[in-house]
Amino acid sequence: MGKIVLELNKLMADRGISLNQLAEQVGITNVNLSKIKNNHVTALRFSTLCALCEALDCQPGDLLRYEQEEP
Repeated sequence: MGKIVLELNKLMADRGISLNQLAEQVGITNVNLSKIKNNHVTALRFSTLCALCEALDCQPGDLLRYEQEEP
């Protein structure tokens, strides 16, 4: 089975936004945003995904990527 990879780190770099700035805009803690940024989560609330998309002016597909497992 493959996995979902979050591209938040790349989007933040492209937009020039810091972890602290984005955490404040999204309304979550720096610790939780850091876990999302570093792909250390197994679930993501739709409300958080919506807030990230709004803050980064992007679509969910810009944040999420499916990666197939190597055989």
